[in-house]
Amino acid sequence: MTEIVAYGCWKSPISAADVAKGAVAVDFPAIAGDEVWWQERRPAEGGRVTVMASAGQAHEPRELLPGPWNARTRVHEYGGRSYLPVPSVEPGRFDLVFANFADQRLYRLSAASGAGLMPVPLTPDNAGFRFADLVLSPDGREIWCVRETSRPDDGRPETGFHVGGGMKVNRAIVAVPLDGSAAESSAAESSAADNDAVDADNSNGPATSGAAHGPADGGIRTLVSGAQFFAFPTPSPDGSKLAWINWDHPRMPWDGTELRLGAATGGVTVAESALVMGGPSESVLAPRWRNDESLYVISDASGWWNLYEVAAVGGATPRPLHPAQEEFAAPLWQLGGRPFELLSDGRLAVLHGLGELHLAVLDPTTGSLDDVDLPGYRTVHAELAVSGTALAAVAAGPRTAWSVLRVQADIPGQTGTLGSRFEIIKKPLVVAPDLAYLPDARPVQLSSGGNGRVVHALVYAPANPDVTAPADELPPFIVHVHGGPTSNSLPALNMEKAFFTSRGIGIIDVNYGGSSGYGRAYRDRLRGEWGVVDVADAMNAALGLASSGEADRSRLGIRGGSAGGWTALAAVTSGPALTGIREAVFAAATSYYGVSDLRPLATDTHDFESRYLDGLIGPLPEAEALYEERAPVGHVSRLTRPVLLLQGLDDPIVPPAQSESIAADLAAHGIPHAYVAFEGESHGFRKAETVIASLEAELSFYGEVFGFIPPGVTPIELL
Repeated sequence: MTEIVAYGCWKSPISAADVAKGAVAVDFPAIAGDEVWWQERRPAEGGRVTVMASAGQAHEPRELLPGPWNARTRVHEYGGRSYLPVPSVEPGRFDLVFANFADQRLYRLSAASGAGLMPVPLTPDNAGFRFADLVLSPDGREIWCVRETSRPDDGRPETGFHVGGGMKVNRAIVAVPLDGSAAESSAAESSAADNDAVDADNSNGPATSGAAHGPADGGIRTLVSGAQFFAFPTPSPDGSKLAWINWDHPRMPWDGTELRLGAATGGVTVAESALVMGGPSESVLAPRWRNDESLYVISDASGWWNLYEVAAVGGATPRPLHPAQEEFAAPLWQLGGRPFELLSDGRLAVLHGLGELHLAVLDPTTGSLDDVDLPGYRTVHAELAVSGTALAAVAAGPRTAWSVLRVQADIPGQTGTLGSRFEIIKKPLVVAPDLAYLPDARPVQLSSGGNGRVVHALVYAPANPDVTAPADELPPFIVHVHGGPTSNSLPALNMEKAFFTSRGIGIIDVNYGGSSGYGRAYRDRLRGEWGVVDVADAMNAALGLASSGEADRSRLGIRGGSAGGWTALAAVTSGPALTGIREAVFAAATSYYGVSDLRPLATDTHDFESRYLDGLIGPLPEAEALYEERAPVGHVSRLTRPVLLLQGLDDPIVPPAQSESIAADLAAHGIPHAYVAFEGESHGFRKAETVIASLEAELSFYGEVFGFIPPGVTPIELL
């Protein structure tokens, strides 16, 4: 018999420590021989990222990279795939090449027999280099990758460099020798050789052979230069050509990119290369060679990220493979992941869907698309790896953790589907005695106001088999606002959500206008409207849930991290006046490292996002008034309700000053608030102790504001 207990006071077997334990993140799978490899982030080890391998479900996973080594690149600050398997000197085995977080150098860890082997550096020390998007060169002697060079801006122009976020930055596609010869040069020699290559590559004529091949002692070679951003270096099967994606400020990669081709010999500039697809208002992604004469690529020219085949010549007309009003890719926040791959039989392993990505196999000749049956899994990361007709993927469901899967998708199924032999290579621990403590994800479409538009959302109702709420009580609900803002929330198990729902607090994930997953037009709703459309959608979604009788109107809250933290803060400050919803919709707001003032963000944030606000708000100084009008700082009012601020003190993307400024504004107006800062944390909390402290503070905060006493947590003091 269940006990009747008020919402928010439910006892739950899911503790904040359990959430931290279950926060092991797996991503970026690869197939190396008979093994699947993947990255694994471990909060219990301070957020260290290791590389794991397993030959199958019957085998215990083995750790390839022991501590304190940390496979994490800082390219674009968001990183991405930080490793690559490369053939070892021992037949059938693979060495590990990885970017080490502490010094950002590339290293090679040999798989050769023998104990005590240490990683060997491949790149110079103290050269200001970062590396990502690693691929093996056609001859197997080099790593071809994106290199980012970053140094403080001293105010003096430097050829080949641009200034972003207070740093001089240069990016290029380069070749790093696998024999370690580039690491032998001093940092000064490497930087000088690099500058020579940059100067040559940015001259009016083609680069010299010396610039193309770098220093004579076997240094890093520049393959392609001349753009501010690069991604997806992709050599042709015969090794003669190189395809890549590039773009420049002020565009983001979901705004407009270019697919270009050049000779794979090196020393190519973007200006000399052939433009195949893309432009300022077309986002092209993930080229993959079909053969030496044509490529497969994703483009949103139709308004949706769809797949095309295009000849490897400038001006060719792309052929759509499966036109559909759904997405076959996700925004390029991190480098190194591929949303489709070519199987050995000529078919394509692809991802597609609305709001969530499903695994399928596409026949590029007939255009037929067959979904792959993955019971228990509902959405897949945009990171696939293949070998033959087998593929590796990372997938999840509302009650299934993100897991590493190996799939053999070649079994005939029902019409439009493929059966599959799939095995779970790695499934992180879920700390819940019963699935009934885990909420389901119910997709809904709610009105975004009187304009006839809808907003997409996922509703997670309170769930706990041990208790029943009083019949006359409605649950408190928290609107969760994802970051980005060009991103989206997915129907995947999240123990953080279960921490709240198992205690009687509902969660609604709002994929507001501007979110990815619903086509370009939906993404573009936020163009010039950040701080208005996102806030209105969050408010209207919460009000819609309350008007339907699912949520307590007086106990609505909002939470978000980064860009989501901006929306949460704006919803209780500048938002009511800008949206026309002139009431206090939310009784509480929680900001995880959220933006409170756009002006310093526009001038001080890192290079990748340093012009992001041009599209979201407008360029400076022309849009100065909009920046001031929409900032939470300066708009604390009588409609502002209590706020909890959680901030990492080492955050380079949203610095602590952002939380400190809004805390000061709240204090000046007498608004109850708390500011909790964490030493050693960056953008996104990685340490187990931080995850525990922040979740318990947030739960206590809601109890203080909503009028219940959550069992087992220390009360928070609001100033």
